[in-house]
Amino acid sequence: MRISGFASGMDIDQMVSDLMKAERMPMNKFTQQKQLLEWKRDDYRDLNKLLTDFRNLSFDMTLQRTYSQKQVTSSNTKVSAIASSTAANASYTISDVTVATAASNSTSGFVTSGQTLESSKGLWEQRSKFTSGDAMSNMWTTKTVTQDDITIAAETNSIKLAKGAIDAASINGNGEITVNIGGIDKVFTVTTDTSEADLTDSQVLLDENTGILTFKDPIATGSTVKGFNYDHFAFEFSMTTYNQLGEAVDETFSLDGTASMEDVMSKINASKLGVTAFYDEQSNTMMVTKREAGTFKGASATAEIEFGGLFLTSVVGLNETNEQGGTAAQVTINGVTTTRNSNTFSVNGVTFTLNQNMSGESAVISVNNDTDKTFDAIKNYVEKYNELITKINEKTSQAVYRDYKPLTNEEREPLSEKQIEQWEEKAKSGLLKNDSILTSGIGQLRSNFYEPLSGATGAFNQLAQIGISTSANYRDGGKLVINEVKLREAIQKDSASVMELFTANGADSSSQGLARRLRESVGTTIQQIEARAGNSMRTNQQFTIGRELLNVDKRISTFEMRLQQKEARYWRQFTAMEKAINVSNQQSMQLMSQFYNNG
Repeated sequence: MRISGFASGMDIDQMVSDLMKAERMPMNKFTQQKQLLEWKRDDYRDLNKLLTDFRNLSFDMTLQRTYSQKQVTSSNTKVSAIASSTAANASYTISDVTVATAASNSTSGFVTSGQTLESSKGLWEQRSKFTSGDAMSNMWTTKTVTQDDITIAAETNSIKLAKGAIDAASINGNGEITVNIGGIDKVFTVTTDTSEADLTDSQVLLDENTGILTFKDPIATGSTVKGFNYDHFAFEFSMTTYNQLGEAVDETFSLDGTASMEDVMSKINASKLGVTAFYDEQSNTMMVTKREAGTFKGASATAEIEFGGLFLTSVVGLNETNEQGGTAAQVTINGVTTTRNSNTFSVNGVTFTLNQNMSGESAVISVNNDTDKTFDAIKNYVEKYNELITKINEKTSQAVYRDYKPLTNEEREPLSEKQIEQWEEKAKSGLLKNDSILTSGIGQLRSNFYEPLSGATGAFNQLAQIGISTSANYRDGGKLVINEVKLREAIQKDSASVMELFTANGADSSSQGLARRLRESVGTTIQQIEARAGNSMRTNQQFTIGRELLNVDKRISTFEMRLQQKEARYWRQFTAMEKAINVSNQQSMQLMSQFYNNG
């Protein structure tokens, strides 16, 4: 219990608070020191992200594909082409084109005239609509289903079995089921030709198509339909296609009688056969088409798409002899006639696509170096370098405002958000001024640009020779400028030498290409920054600023304990004073009382 000025009349709370403000001033220095360390760490990490991005871009600039992009033009839209970076500059004349066709097969008329086969409805339920009645009857196989006990969760007069397309006569071997109601077994006879209204108490109506059992009266909650066996109808069919190697690709499909034409199409389309199947119920037509044009079947094969099973061959009526297409492409390239199994094929790193038949005309395909893409890649690299050194120069040359310290919580309270933002902008300024890691890193990057490539085999061994030089304005801080005309001319004149200038892989720095040098230099700077400021994967113990933060936290914790002890001492002293004053007041009252009584 703390006595707060009852005897003295003083505001002890305010006095202790004011005393503690003075005592807390060193604590504010600790918290400001911690905030400055965190800001400095974050500044390092922001720059490290830029350095990492530039290092990754430098890796891309060491790859041949960056400088070997190809530009392909075609004089006729009926033939198109693309070229890989390894393709030689060349010209191809394409003529006498016959495009490859994809094999397809279709059938119609397998539904009885006047009937409509609903594509989303089960086939067994619609079996009477097919013209091939015998084949439809013969294609079905029966499979025995073991139905587990069914516990009635809520009172109902209907339940659904696991399967539809059921043979009612097969249920339990005798066409009966047993239901335990309130601990008493009751036997129901399964019927399929009685209406729900005419059911008796001992009958249950079965919808063979859906497997739904309907009772005359509701079955009570907690009752159990005892498990039984029954047969349901299923069917199978198969298909065979051929891949580009001429190898047979087989797949067999097994479906329940509840499967619809939509289910059949979906199974075929999702298979490994490489075909597309669809069914149009309006025209009663089913079509199967290979996704890839060309002919791939073996010598002994009868068709590109082969069918097996009564459903496809006898019920639907697909026949290999009706197959259309499945022909190879024929084309003349630079006077040489060749046959291809696809409309897309590659020659010497150039991929041609035959779009239409072409007779009596030709297409000229020209493959050349894509100067624009190489130019854009180098220009982008220089621009990213300029952005990087601009950001680092800004950080290392910022003014230091020593009078602007991080704000304490008490100092923030009377300020607006804008004022806080403006204050902290100055408080954060100059945290990395003249930082040794960053200044030495920038110096190394600049020297990499100036150093010529030792052992160059091409026409160029310095960036200045291809139009890249350092800005003459010292205020730019070593930024690079590009003479775009000169750079384009260099790429056109000797693109291999330009590539070597960036990508050469020598034993030492002088014989390495610029992109390799920069990547290594940036990597060294990144490691030094991580040793000082860490990254998201490191704990505070693993980098310098982190350890300094831990030390500040420890000092804050220790000082906080001292403040608590001092505050407790102040309260003890003021409490003792209050008690002494209270005793003095009581004694005065007693003396006054005695004087008054004796008077």
